[in-house]
Amino acid sequence: MSYLFDCSDEYGRSRGLVQAAGAVEDEQLVVVPTESVYGVGCDAFARAAVREIHRLKGHRTPPPVLVPHGRTLDGLATGVPPAARALAEAFWPGPLTLVCRAQPTLDWDLGNAQGTVSVRMPLHPVALELLERTGPLALTTANRPGEPAPTTCEEAQDQLGEAVEVYLDAGPALRQGLSTVVDARGEVPRLVRAGAVPLAELREVAPDLVAPGEEATSADAGSEVSR
Repeated sequence: MSYLFDCSDEYGRSRGLVQAAGAVEDEQLVVVPTESVYGVGCDAFARAAVREIHRLKGHRTPPPVLVPHGRTLDGLATGVPPAARALAEAFWPGPLTLVCRAQPTLDWDLGNAQGTVSVRMPLHPVALELLERTGPLALTTANRPGEPAPTTCEEAQDQLGEAVEVYLDAGPALRQGLSTVVDARGEVPRLVRAGAVPLAELREVAPDLVAPGEEATSADAGSEVSR
């Protein structure tokens, strides 16, 4: 049986956060609002729960990991270059996902990650409050394969139904569009997916950022950008 909580009032929000945190601790799935879409997530270190997300999504693509603070980045990633730190400082919390080298000692299995982890700090008060209680959550869009990413809790519930233990309903998403994804494994960051943070704003912080179709002067991710 699934539980839905209306987070528009203080009582419902408080009860929902307690129930959702308990579900995460029990390695169940929860649906959480972010600023752009509703996501389905679980404890990032709960292997069975992550596998259930893979089953729902129909693939083994690693889900991004949401964090409550920028300082959590170093607990999940290693060798984070200065440009990536500057981007996180400028756009977190917000719709920016950084693809980093994962800490090799972490006991988790996010899927076919190949030593990487995609990290984001969401700009939504309900998501941030839950993350404060749970720690890092593996969270991806709460949709079935081939269906649109849900911007309301109702859309997420229609698609995922009883597979999710707790739904946190905070009304429609605050803004449209998926997060911008940047590969931050090298000294020169690379835009992987355009999204809610425009390229021009990224380059105000990281001027050498490489966009799709552009080439660096060498294959090394740490090389300078060719103008």
